[in-house]
Amino acid sequence: MTPSSGAQFEAAVAENAGATGAEERGKMEGKQMFAVLKTGGKQYRVKAGDMLRVEKLAAGAGEVIQFNEVLMVGANVGTPLVDGAGVQAEVVDQIKGEKVINFVRRRRKSSSKRTKGHRQQLTLVRVTNILETGAGQSGVKPAVGARSAVEVADVAAKPTKPAKKTKDQKGKKLAAAKPEPKAKAQSKAKGTDASEKAARKDDLKKLAGVGPALEKKLNEAGITTYAQIAAWNVDDVVKINEELALKGRIERDGWVDQAKALTSGKE
Repeated sequence: MTPSSGAQFEAAVAENAGATGAEERGKMEGKQMFAVLKTGGKQYRVKAGDMLRVEKLAAGAGEVIQFNEVLMVGANVGTPLVDGAGVQAEVVDQIKGEKVINFVRRRRKSSSKRTKGHRQQLTLVRVTNILETGAGQSGVKPAVGARSAVEVADVAAKPTKPAKKTKDQKGKKLAAAKPEPKAKAQSKAKGTDASEKAARKDDLKKLAGVGPALEKKLNEAGITTYAQIAAWNVDDVVKINEELALKGRIERDGWVDQAKALTSGKE
């Protein structure tokens, strides 16, 4: 090989390498940046101009929204999200997915059949821009699922529960509600009155022919002491015989004389 032919060969190789590098650069420049975003529990690989069908979003047709959950932008992989990255898109329409038929048949016992159809609610969006940084300062409305928006509204509409009372507040309330000594004093006074009445009662079972049942009947009629019985006259005896159906027991058993004797014995 002559020196001139070697120089020509090297020039050709250099020219070919330059042409190949230009082609590769052209290919790289022609490629669009892509991103991987997450919405509605699914992940989508998108680039500017793509049309997507995603789970229903809380946005109307024509609105521009921004997906902030970006897992990857070009060669930049997030952990798990890429800080400051976002994907902007325009809402085209609110649509429904293909109809899905669910057929259930129960053969045991009832042999019932049920057919149920479902069409998933979706949002059709067109990707307009991919931001590697500065998505937080873009001012574009974030993409929020329709269900999440409804749940947030329900939580905001619910009345807030009153704060639980502290021990100090409970103690103050109890202290304010304490002034009840008068009621207790009254109840004690009533108790003493009852005990005094019980103390003034005589044991009427000491009279002849008077048992517990008859003593109870006499007490209910207001006869509780020997002095009351000792003070009866003939008219009183007749009246009490009739009222309590004693059938002459007072005269027969001599209650008046016995009561006088017991009263004098007490004194």
